This record gives sequence, C-alpha cells and structure tokens, in this order.
Amino acid sequence: MSNDRIRVAHINLARGYRGGERQTQLLLEGLAGRGWRQRLVARRGEALADHCRSVDGLDTVEVAGNVIAGAFALRDCDLVHVHEGRATQAAYLNAILRGTPYLITRRVQKGPRHTASNRRIYRRAAALVPVSKAIGASLNALDSSLRWVVIPDSSSALAADPARVATLRTGFGGDFVVGHVGALDDSHKGQRQICSMAKQLAHTASGIQFVMVGSGRDEEVLKRAAAGLNNIHFTGQVDDVGDYLAAFDAFIYPSRHEGLGSILLDAMEFGLPIVATSVGGIPEIVVDGVNGLLCAPDDIDALTAAVLRIYQEPELRERLGQANRNSARDFSPARMATRYADLYASLVEAPTGNQTA
Repeated sequence: MSNDRIRVAHINLARGYRGGERQTQLLLEGLAGRGWRQRLVARRGEALADHCRSVDGLDTVEVAGNVIAGAFALRDCDLVHVHEGRATQAAYLNAILRGTPYLITRRVQKGPRHTASNRRIYRRAAALVPVSKAIGASLNALDSSLRWVVIPDSSSALAADPARVATLRTGFGGDFVVGHVGALDDSHKGQRQICSMAKQLAHTASGIQFVMVGSGRDEEVLKRAAAGLNNIHFTGQVDDVGDYLAAFDAFIYPSRHEGLGSILLDAMEFGLPIVATSVGGIPEIVVDGVNGLLCAPDDIDALTAAVLRIYQEPELRERLGQANRNSARDFSPARMATRYADLYASLVEAPTGNQTA
C-alpha cells in the first residue's frame, strides 16, 4: 500500500507542550512533506493542536483526555502511532474494537508500570519504538519477550536571528555563557546543581555566566537558591529557543534521569560543547571526550571542573563543537521522518504481533 493511501492517526493526549509534543509536531511536518495522510488526536485545550494547525493536509481531532474519547477518534485509520503513555490504552481499545495495528514511541526511561494490563498493551503493539536503548531496556524490564527498534528523536531545526543573539549576549554579560534549556524540575533535570556551580564560580571565574531557559514547578525554588548571585539568569519560557542556543558558548545538562534529552540534539546542531550527566540515553548521543564531557549525576565538583575545562581550553571547545555539528546531521527531522515512514509501510503490510523493522 503506497503512503498516499495509508492513513496514520497520531495520538498524543499530554498536557502542555514539551519535548515529546515538539517531536510529534516535527514528525507530522516531515511526513506531510512526503504525502502521508495523517490525523492528529490531541487533548482539547492543550497547545499541541494549535502548534500543528499549519501542517499540510492534517486532520486534527481534539478530544477529552480519556480512553473512550481517544479510541473513538481513531476510527477509519490504517495505523495508529502512540506518542505518549496516556494514549496507549486508547490505541489498545481501538485495536480490540477495529483491529487497527498500533505502534508506541516511548521517550521516558521510567516505566511503564509493571502491570498485567500494560504487558497486554505492549505485547499487542505492532512495533515498540524507544528513542534510546536505555528506554528499550525499561521495556524489557516490563516483559523480556518484547522486541523494539530505536528511532532517535530529531533536532528541531531551530533558527536564530544574529541581531537578537547579540542583544542576548550583551544582556547576559561576561565573556562565556553556559546555557541550559528545560522544564524547571530539579528532581528530573538537576538544576539546583547549576545554582551550586554558579555559587562556586562567582568569584573564581567571574567571566562565566549561567543561563536557565524555561519554566516549571521549581522556578521559585531555584531562584531562591540563586539569590544574591550575579552570574546566573532565569529567562522563563521563551519562543525563540534558537536565539538563546546561538547565544551560548556551552550547554549544561545535569539530569538525574533522562530517556534521551532531545534538547541536546538542538545544542549539537548549534555546535555547542556539552557538559552532561552519564544517565539514561545521554551517553548514546554524547560521548565523553568526543562531543562533550560526561559526569556522574549529582557530582557538582566534576560538573564544575568540566565547565571550567571547556572555558579555559579553546581548542577543546572548538573540537567538541565541531564534532557536534557533524553528529547533528544524523538527527535531522528529515532523517527521523524517513525512519518512521519505512516502519509504517512495513507494519501496514504485516501488522500482526509485536515486531520491529
């Protein structure tokens, strides 16, 4: 069956608009350019549907975030692509009622919960697609018989305006900007460590400025931790993430757990040397000494030393950055769309059973 005849329904019932929703949008856009017939089933009142309004030929259905509403919206499709955990039950119910095959993309390392219902849902899937091997291992912890294929997330192909970048750098001050982009959730992203690093370096390396881009439940907690420091900046939520990445000299990502960390792919595309923790899927895209420096989680001294090393060694900084520019080509939106298109075609031809391509 050719791709202009296959109709794929993408279902993402998440609240908010974070990395997984951005990846859903990028895939929809990439497949639309290849002529695929697509439907998006999204939670009513959330940002994902609005972000995808301009995707060519996309049929968007907004629903309440429950299993029945989600399953009803999946009718008349040849294949269902589940983009987050809340939607798995809707795809499973639709498969029971209509026999429509589904695949599940997983972007988080934690879970799924070890329940009989989850084992049934994941065994029934025509394909399981973790975005990293670390996430694949979590699927095997649920059921060792599950087979999966890794398709990494893509960079976001973000743009940057040189004039805006220059304005940002002037506002940050200093001569070296270490940036972080992510939801402000310390239990996940470990951002209190950035505050501790800024405190350590405030007097010994005053040229280094730290910038945290994003908002979240721990924003006020982190601001209190950084109180009195002149070398750390909080921007809140921004739309021009590309401008901020272009204004950075290095990227810091001290996560405590991470399925992959798609923002790292954007940092790579901008040629930023990366300092990150060796957790989850991060070591699958950041190789210590090749395109970044990896540290153990919660090792603030090691993270600080890594930032100082990149600051003090321009040749290392340039080598790591160039390696990232080269590696980023493997994580383009076009590459991700091609991988999924090939998988879709194989599943519609042979949709039965948990399988990989």
